[in-house]
Amino acid sequence: MIAPFDDSYFMKKALQEAQYAFESDEIPVGAVIVVKDRIIARAHNLTEKLNDVTAHAEMQAITAAANFLGGKYLKECTLYVTLEPCQMCAGALYWSQISKIVFAARDPKRGYMTLGTCLHPKTKVVGGIMEQEASDLLKQFFAKKR
Repeated sequence: MIAPFDDSYFMKKALQEAQYAFESDEIPVGAVIVVKDRIIARAHNLTEKLNDVTAHAEMQAITAAANFLGGKYLKECTLYVTLEPCQMCAGALYWSQISKIVFAARDPKRGYMTLGTCLHPKTKVVGGIMEQEASDLLKQFFAKKR
């Protein structure tokens, strides 16, 4: 019997997306959405490329997953994202009714928890999965910018 994938497996996939963002001179945040151990959406920040402040990895992934599923609700899905969602993304995740969010690094300045934004009451949240790897990539990006 094959064991199901674990959170670190899918977070590695989100980190690959963050690396693509880094290589494109975007803030390195990546996301994947999973349903029944299958990745149905992959995304990374595209705010610079699209000249769109709403083009966060989570927003791109929500849209891709909804298109894949043919509906707006992500009730049986899990989002893996390399940085704690911001207030805007948390609002979109609330409306999507996503079942679970797994994030790597906290965002103490702009994260939804710091700002007191609520998620859907049924959404489960796990933080700190591969936090060091995600934090290191973000620090490397911002050090390059200074």
